[in-house]
Amino acid sequence: MKKYGHCLLVIVFFGLLNSCSSYHRDPSEVVVWGLSDPDMLNPILTTAAKSQDIDNNVFQPLTNFDYRTLKMIPVLADSLPSVQIDSAGHMLITFEIRKEAKWDNGSPVTAKDAEFTMKVIKNINVNDDPLRSYYDMVGDFILYPNNPRKFTILCDYKYMYGPISMGSNTYILPEYNYDSAKVMESFTIKQMHNDKNIMQDPKMIAFAKEFNSQKYARDPAHISGSGAYKFTQWVTGQRITLERKKDWWGNALAGTSCFFEANASKLIYQTINDMTSALVSLKGGNIDVMYGIKPQDFNELPKSEKFNENFNTYTPVILAYGYIGINMSSPEFTDIKTRQAIAHLIDVQRIIKDIYYGYGQPVIGPMAPTDSLNYNYAIQPYQYDIDSAKNLLAQAGWTDSDGDGTLDKIVDGQKINFNVDFLVNAGNESRKNEALMFKEEAHKVGVNVNVIQQDYNIYLDNLKKHKFDMFIGSWVFQPGPIDFKQIFYTTSRDGGENWVCFGDSKSDALLDSIRNEMDEQKRAGMYKRFQWILHEQCGYIFVYAPKGLIAISKKFSNAYTSANSPFFWEAGFKATAEK
Repeated sequence: MKKYGHCLLVIVFFGLLNSCSSYHRDPSEVVVWGLSDPDMLNPILTTAAKSQDIDNNVFQPLTNFDYRTLKMIPVLADSLPSVQIDSAGHMLITFEIRKEAKWDNGSPVTAKDAEFTMKVIKNINVNDDPLRSYYDMVGDFILYPNNPRKFTILCDYKYMYGPISMGSNTYILPEYNYDSAKVMESFTIKQMHNDKNIMQDPKMIAFAKEFNSQKYARDPAHISGSGAYKFTQWVTGQRITLERKKDWWGNALAGTSCFFEANASKLIYQTINDMTSALVSLKGGNIDVMYGIKPQDFNELPKSEKFNENFNTYTPVILAYGYIGINMSSPEFTDIKTRQAIAHLIDVQRIIKDIYYGYGQPVIGPMAPTDSLNYNYAIQPYQYDIDSAKNLLAQAGWTDSDGDGTLDKIVDGQKINFNVDFLVNAGNESRKNEALMFKEEAHKVGVNVNVIQQDYNIYLDNLKKHKFDMFIGSWVFQPGPIDFKQIFYTTSRDGGENWVCFGDSKSDALLDSIRNEMDEQKRAGMYKRFQWILHEQCGYIFVYAPKGLIAISKKFSNAYTSANSPFFWEAGFKATAEK
């Protein structure tokens, strides 16, 4: 899912060029490999981390996390927001857009563009449910007639993630490009917040239909932002190309932060959906950057003298975690003891050692194990234990009543066999091997596992529709406090990313308390309680926190890595000859 900086996001790796050795490239171009195409290039609608990584070069949020320091810094805004709590308990978050900021048509970026973007997010007819959950408290938008660059977002209540969410998650769109007819100008944020019936206005619906369309998802003629790069080409299954703007307004701010480093003349995100072919292209010099490399391959690369001459490798500890998801609404998995039994069948240590070659560490929840304040070190992970799994399955009523070697159980008056459809995205051999390892262990207790590999977009669609029993996923997250509403709140089951159908009124209440608590010490205690609930319920079985396995061509300087996705800032790479 997208990496909202608060929420988390599915790790999906994409990008790259055909491995044609006769292709002569500008040395300042940067070619980044990826396993599959992104879902779209619309920063409001996308749920894929990689799409957002590409969008970072086309669009700009008000603020973002610096790739070097991991601290929040201003980007499109001229400073970090001011935050006030009024006597009624409202949170007021005030931004001012940089005076230098311009759109591609030369017009200034103004508070009206920010207001328009907020209206798009708040329009329930727009397909952005996961993102909208971070704005449900926004009740009004205040403009300042004497300063067209200044605005205040009024929130109904305190929201611990508000200043970050309104900043790093809010990629400002040019109103002139995405609503040339000014349809949304007819409505106010206050109206949209207080009168849900207004969402059924035909103009509101028509705007959303247009905004949700493919032209704003992948057509270069209709995709535009304030970033350093213009999206110029998408060849499906092959590459996406961004070209540096000749007179980008941000050039005047070069050197002030990584987000104003735009040295690459082109950014080419090339898709090669076979890892072996991708490695051949990497070694041949047709790829400059490769990440998400299979651990076994990553270990082998430095054994090549030619590779060592041309590439550096990096293993930053990244803000992410891998997990196995269980559909808690599947008939096989409604019983908590069944899910806990499954947790005892997952040999985490073996997965990390044999599949990921030690490039990771076990985790017990959705927090960074380096987060000494919020991570719950008191929780002991489920140990791999076949006997414990058998006992829990028996307690949950699973037996082999007909002696065919497969467990069965009466559910709603019908006997069902314990058969599991386990989804993994095609092309990810590590995930496939992880699923096959589980299949082997499950067979020992009488559970049949069908490992199904699917194209990423089909896989993601099935997760959204809860059409699975188990799957392997990953989320990336940004520094700072984390809002789990997007993936663990009950209302996020439909339209959000609560694919496993986790939660009840009690867990929702705890998540609400976390969202409203501004004191980080008090919030830490709530985070730890929530991790206990996740651990006991086993909708997610947390596996490991990974390291990023990255190779970057030595022909670039200013090529540093980061814990923050996508773990490097490719636009800032500078051809060595340009030093």
